[in-house]
Amino acid sequence: MSTKARIHRSSKRVFDCFLASQDKTLQATLRGTLYQDFQPVVGDYVTLEDEGKETLICQIEPRKNEVFRNLPRTQEKKVIAANVDLLIIVVSAERPAYKRGLVDRYLVRAFQWEIPTIVVFNKMDLYQKDFDIQFEAQRLAEIEASCFEVSATQNSYEPKYLCLGINELKEEIKGKTVIMLGHSGVGKSRLISSLTDNKIQLLSKDLGKSGKGAHTTTWAEIIHAKDFDLIDSPGVRSMSLEDIKEVDLIDYFPDIKYWSSKCQFNNCQHQESSKGCFFNTLANEKGELLLSRLNSYQQILKEITKIPDWEK
Repeated sequence: MSTKARIHRSSKRVFDCFLASQDKTLQATLRGTLYQDFQPVVGDYVTLEDEGKETLICQIEPRKNEVFRNLPRTQEKKVIAANVDLLIIVVSAERPAYKRGLVDRYLVRAFQWEIPTIVVFNKMDLYQKDFDIQFEAQRLAEIEASCFEVSATQNSYEPKYLCLGINELKEEIKGKTVIMLGHSGVGKSRLISSLTDNKIQLLSKDLGKSGKGAHTTTWAEIIHAKDFDLIDSPGVRSMSLEDIKEVDLIDYFPDIKYWSSKCQFNNCQHQESSKGCFFNTLANEKGELLLSRLNSYQQILKEITKIPDWEK
């Protein structure tokens, strides 16, 4: 008899599989013939078969997306999780200070992984207007990334600058599988506790660190909350983009790619000295929004075109 399930945690060839129809978890191993061709990951939907002494994973359904990294030396794809409905970028209004460049780095991964994304401005009770939150929300709206204004430590906090707050965030994630990224100290753990009425305490408290080049393990697990599922994985802590090829980066800035087609020359470098560059004609507020994204693209491009130490 076969049963549909979803992988919530893995350990080598043993997988914890959640059966939603029965609200229980079974341990299963991968059928040998599948293991040779395909490695399941957390988030995969699978078919289980009871073989008497053990439960086997006999089929893995096609994935709608993958959270992955390309190993820099071999460009081998290392998949960490699959079938994510929403990526949440958490930023802080204060302590630590808001950094636009970090958000755009996370967005590169979101577009690479093909996961819809929202941005949550946390700690808004501490907001000192050191940056223009409405401008930031506008620039992100251009790439269809909705923004939410919350304070994870004050449940009664009401949005003052944006339209969406904690209640709208709870509705946004309801029934979805989400993954949360953000710089250390932005309040991810407190936010998760707030969203789950203090029922979830993360094992990896620093999920989404933006450290560059650090080696991390890649285990992952799905934590089942009442209204949503959270993928917790230290495998996405390092947000180094060194595995992304220079020629591919423009694909992960779809807004820049679209407007760059209006440049006079196909090989335009989009610099102030570039003749016929569309971006040099921008002067209004709409232009400022786009130029802020172009600046992030150029900074990341400069970073990934450097020759890594292991290639020298």
